[in-house]
Amino acid sequence: MTAERKWLGRWINDGKTMITPNAEFDNAPYLRKTFECTQTPEKATIFLCGLGWHVLYVNGQKADDRVLAPTITQFDKHVSFIEYDVTRLLKTGKNAVCVLLGNGLYNCRVHKWSFDKAPWRDYPKLLCDIVIDGKTVAKSDSSWKTHPSPVTFNELRNGQYFDARQEIPGFADPDFPDDQWDNAALCVPPGGRVVQENMPPCKVMQSYPAVSKKNLDNNIAIYDFGTNLTGWCRIKVRGKAGSKVELNYTEKIDTDSGEIDTKEINPYENFGKFQTDQYTLKGDPDGEFYEPDFTYHGFRYVQVKLSGKMEVADIHAQFVHTAFTVTGNFDSSSKVLNSLQRNTLQSFKSNYTGIPTDCPHREKNGWTGDAAIVAESGLWNFDMEKSYSHFLQILADTQRPNGQLPGIAPSAGWGYNWGSGPAWDTLLFEYPWQIYCFYGKNELIKKYYSNFQLYLEYCENLSENHLLNFGLGDWCHWNRRAITPVEVTSSGYYYQNVSRMAFFADLLDKKQDAADYRKLAENIRTSFLEKFANPDGSFADQSPTATAAALFFSLAEENNIQKSVDFLVKQIRERQHKADFGILGAKYVPEVLADHGFADDAFEIITQKEFPGWGWQIAQGATTLWENWNGKNSQNHIMFGSISAWMYKYPGGIKILPETPGFRKFMIKPCFVEKLDRVNAFHISTYGIIRSNWKKINGKTVCHFEIPSGTQAEIILPGQIIPEASGILDLTF
Repeated sequence: MTAERKWLGRWINDGKTMITPNAEFDNAPYLRKTFECTQTPEKATIFLCGLGWHVLYVNGQKADDRVLAPTITQFDKHVSFIEYDVTRLLKTGKNAVCVLLGNGLYNCRVHKWSFDKAPWRDYPKLLCDIVIDGKTVAKSDSSWKTHPSPVTFNELRNGQYFDARQEIPGFADPDFPDDQWDNAALCVPPGGRVVQENMPPCKVMQSYPAVSKKNLDNNIAIYDFGTNLTGWCRIKVRGKAGSKVELNYTEKIDTDSGEIDTKEINPYENFGKFQTDQYTLKGDPDGEFYEPDFTYHGFRYVQVKLSGKMEVADIHAQFVHTAFTVTGNFDSSSKVLNSLQRNTLQSFKSNYTGIPTDCPHREKNGWTGDAAIVAESGLWNFDMEKSYSHFLQILADTQRPNGQLPGIAPSAGWGYNWGSGPAWDTLLFEYPWQIYCFYGKNELIKKYYSNFQLYLEYCENLSENHLLNFGLGDWCHWNRRAITPVEVTSSGYYYQNVSRMAFFADLLDKKQDAADYRKLAENIRTSFLEKFANPDGSFADQSPTATAAALFFSLAEENNIQKSVDFLVKQIRERQHKADFGILGAKYVPEVLADHGFADDAFEIITQKEFPGWGWQIAQGATTLWENWNGKNSQNHIMFGSISAWMYKYPGGIKILPETPGFRKFMIKPCFVEKLDRVNAFHISTYGIIRSNWKKINGKTVCHFEIPSGTQAEIILPGQIIPEASGILDLTF
């Protein structure tokens, strides 16, 4: 988000006023304006904030290919406007703009999570300035015209209904006669500061044809698109006017009946049918194309039900997510590892439609724990700086005056008293830390320093002997009775955040703050060891997560580290390398093992094909990561996605040094896992491509490393250290 601008336009809508929250269903409105261009413009810009989501038409054409715009915000604190360059779309003489407005999260009617009672909730509205060659030629006011569109229903978690018989030909053309349309009405602003959206938009990024079709009867068919994804279907249909097609989206098929199965992703009260789009035909003999504007779904399968005389001529699944730039890839000789990388990327993209979410179907909520766990994985694979910055502002906007944070962002008041806690709240620190490490930028640290302080004061007030015992812990362990005590993981994150705060304070030359936070961190560590350290090297309940947490957060005493590592390794081997942990342990355990020379054991955990584990999911045909090890509930969650970062850092060996952030100087120290024959990893840093490739040939290991100009790498291989490597190196040992 960037600075505010001075608006000449006023907030307008179609005349509706929401006095109290309601569940009315109205057609999505068009708002239209005509204006004159005295000459061909050199530069024409439309500044538009259209809430909840909008589609902008200029002279009959969509302004660009973005969808689901603008990105969701905490609307009572900030709302985003978009700067559209429409120079190519305007002409000399009369021009027209028309904005279609949908509800999005701004006017959400679902009771769960309290969004129906959100402080910002109101009917869709817009603010607009049209500027040509530096002069504002039109602005949003009551002279705009409004009319109901053919979108008869739209709800974020349910779907969109479109009646093509209500289409208005030429609605966005300059010469369209809109004198019978109503005048728009001035309305109150949404409450948040209006700032420019400064992140990649959502787009249709890929289109999938169906890999199979199963007819249940003459009018019902199920299409399988071969992979779990986020978005919707684009259809072409032919038939008689008034005929209707209904599309119901799901990620599972009932193995007994062969029909779609939605019971696990539809446990909450919704309005109308869950994950369902409907299209009513107008009867065009040449066929009719349709895809929705104001909803998205999580699915692999779509059940298509026909009513009336009609046929489906074509259907494609449209994969929709934030259009971030790819910055890396990992490939190896392990098919399981490669599948996990692919599935992680598919889940990460599926759960980043503007903001990071837990799942793209059931909730679509910005769960902070999910985002924090995979923050690093996202940065290895994509340029996430602006997207993370946007979501960090949303999180900061949810912070209460006492420092408390909710478990979801945005929040309408839900998630403060359950669903948060240090392991989730750590996102406030994680995004600035990772952006500093990957890009060498400290702007977010400066901007949110007071938010960090406020949150740590909140934690200190809730601590007992410097330990924290609130919030969610090692979530989604396959055995809930074996979950590590929350006090262990919450105190671990407390220690990490306080330690990072000392680092931030030093960075900003706040010496007294740094000293105070280091003292607090040492007090946390002392209390942690006194309460949780066991004589055998384990911690707390002796669970893998507890011992790994102590090592991951550098809480273990220096002279006992090896004892703790040995205990963890012995325990992992006794449990036959099965994933005996939840989403937090899934991050700690593989990293701790690899850090201490046991990358082979980490690899066994990651790839073993028995339950529970990542490899077992692959063996069951997973195309995305699952919420639970057993595949129950959602099958498109990102919580276990920290595994992608592990691939880059350990088999790939590329490691950031916080002392020289942004890859100004970094380390390459591959873990040459016994069961891997080759690894190809690259990351596009701000300096250029970093590449770490190696393969085993005839008893030798051949390495190829690329270090971009302007940087240096310390390369550590068995029996060989190159402290200041640069350029391209080919090494064999």
